[in-house]
Order: sequence, then C-alpha cells, then structure tokens
Amino acid sequence: MTKSISKGRLWTARVMYGLALLFMLFDSISKFMMPAPVVEGTVQLGYAEHHIVVIGALGLIATILYAIPRTSVLGAVLLTGYFGGAIATHVRLDNPLFSHILFPVYIAILVWGGIWLKDDNVRKLIPFRQKGD
Repeated sequence: MTKSISKGRLWTARVMYGLALLFMLFDSISKFMMPAPVVEGTVQLGYAEHHIVVIGALGLIATILYAIPRTSVLGAVLLTGYFGGAIATHVRLDNPLFSHILFPVYIAILVWGGIWLKDDNVRKLIPFRQKGD
C-alpha cells in the first residue's frame, strides 16, 4: 500500500485518517445509544426515530471497513455515499452551506485525503496534474 513516503506525509495521512475515523465512530455509536440530542436532531432532519439505529449501523459498517487497511478504499467509497445522503438531507432542508451542507464534504476530504497520501494506487487513480500536462 505504501512505498517510501516522508514522515510528514505519513503523519498527515494518519491524522486525517484518525480524525475521520474518530468522528464517524462517535457519530455511529451515538446512534445506537440514542441520547436525546441525537434523537431530536435526527427527527428534525425528517427521519423517524426508528431509522436512527439503521443509519447508525450503515455508518458503522462503512467506518469499520474504512478502519481495516485492506478494505479502507471500499469503506471510503461507502462513506462517500453515506455523506451524499447527509448532504442531500441538508440541501432539502435549506440548511446553511458552510456549517451544515458542506460538513460531510469536509469529513470526506479527511477520509480520502488520508488514503490518497498513503496509497500509490489511489494517487494513480486520482492524480493531480503537473504544469504542462
């Protein structure tokens, strides 16, 4: 998965990966515990209370796949779909752009950025063009 990469790049990847992982674990597990703020927030987004555990399970499965190095790209793809649903929900409710609608994009940048920095195959799949290309 990794060739020889600089320590700075490796640590940046680990931090991005870790932040995304911690956020998604917290988010998913809190949906199983169902504290009042999670229930209230989910209902305000237009979902029924009985959907909370299903949403949490989907997020947790994708997050676990992301946490396992061999399946991290599959997990990232599934999380991207999960984030798309969150974006669509906030757009539908006409929520603020930078704090609500784009928040899943920020997490997706952490998810994919961490993988991109460490994995040559992902960098080949999603290359940044050099000047003159």
